[in-house]
Amino acid sequence: MDWQELTDLTHGQPFTVERVRLTGSGIAIEGAFEPPQLAQLGLDDQVFVAAFVRAHGSIKEMERIFGVSYPTIKSRLNRIAGRLDFAEHVDGTAPEPAPAGAGVIDRLQRGEITAQEALAELEQPR
Repeated sequence: MDWQELTDLTHGQPFTVERVRLTGSGIAIEGAFEPPQLAQLGLDDQVFVAAFVRAHGSIKEMERIFGVSYPTIKSRLNRIAGRLDFAEHVDGTAPEPAPAGAGVIDRLQRGEITAQEALAELEQPR
């Protein structure tokens, strides 16, 4: 059984994996294992997240891939983000937030947006 079949069976309901078999070694581990958060998303959301990563976080590229508008992509990202916990450092503290505008500058450096688009985004009130 693969993740897609498991996702279809659970219909988005929480589940626990109780046995894991290591491929090729014959070793099986039993216990109560919570699957990774991304595996708990529905198949459509898993595909969306994978596409977002492959697009290097470019919403413009996501608009092109899925044929939908910027607000639609943002809405879906916000919905998925609401289902995911953010990672914590080993010491239990939350990571420091990126400085305002850091994402815009990163996208500009990667060539995903023009200088004009970056300026427009940086000038928008938060």
